[in-house]
Amino acid sequence: MKKKLIFATGNAHKLGEVSKVIDHSKFDLIDMKSEGITEDIPETADTLEENALIKARYVAERLDGNVFSEDTGLEVDALQGDPGVLTARYAGPQKDANDNMDLLLQNLEDKDDRSAQFRAIIALIIDGQEVLFEGIVRGRIADKKAGVDGFGYDPIFIPEGYDKTFAELPDDIKISMSHRSRALGKMVEFLKNS
Repeated sequence: MKKKLIFATGNAHKLGEVSKVIDHSKFDLIDMKSEGITEDIPETADTLEENALIKARYVAERLDGNVFSEDTGLEVDALQGDPGVLTARYAGPQKDANDNMDLLLQNLEDKDDRSAQFRAIIALIIDGQEVLFEGIVRGRIADKKAGVDGFGYDPIFIPEGYDKTFAELPDDIKISMSHRSRALGKMVEFLKNS
């Protein structure tokens, strides 16, 4: 019998990426919106780990089933890890990807070190147990935006080993190495063994 697995997100891009990795023969992947939770869950914590847990707990308290959530941060070395926990709202509460990228590029104008990493944390609440999984992909920030695929900071993030941004790479390559996929892979392994 399939287990119900609720993804605590309202982000269609994230849902699509997760859907490609989850074993649908064992899990019935459901997004929180289709279960009636449409509000934005406030992310008030100082860490990705705490924000992921806030979202998972919020949904778990309201719905029956196993829940997981994800929080991602872009951490830029020359900016002491910023935007980090403020990744989605770096340029303000409007959460506009272009504004965020423009501000980041502006803040890096005088910096030689453009190394950065995307870090994803998945919080899973299964059978009352809370488990965290981390995925990291290292890379660097491009000098300017390039590419039209992806979302968020994808047009300015170049992963290690590549000379193209995430927004220029084909989906299958990006998904195979992304921070989210790496964290998801750990969660999937955990689910297989539990």
